[in-house]
Amino acid sequence: QDQLVESGGGLVQPLGSMSLSCAASGPTFSANFRTYGMAWFRQAPGKERQFVAASNSDWRGERTYYAPSVEGRATLVRDNAKNTVYLQMNNLGPEDTAIYYCNSDGRFKYPWGQGTRVTVSS
Repeated sequence: QDQLVESGGGLVQPLGSMSLSCAASGPTFSANFRTYGMAWFRQAPGKERQFVAASNSDWRGERTYYAPSVEGRATLVRDNAKNTVYLQMNNLGPEDTAIYYCNSDGRFKYPWGQGTRVTVSS
């Protein structure tokens, strides 16, 4: 069974930084992880889940793109040998408080993981 496990969340001071990890496992990811588009999402309290960042590749190469709300503060990094996707963000503010999830960047979604909670507060 395919599984996504997020980690790395916690309490972060305003203007601080975070580094989240998403480990993918299961039959789908057993080979050629680099060919799978992966994305980060987040869900703030009382709000719908929203897109944060994604990475995919095609014949032109790999591309990474970000939601306007995190552009310039976020970096998505892939370690395809470890089937892991990372999200690094700096200059965090209260608006970044949310549960962060990873999943496919396309319409098809794998079973959602538990997510990792990030709380930005002093």
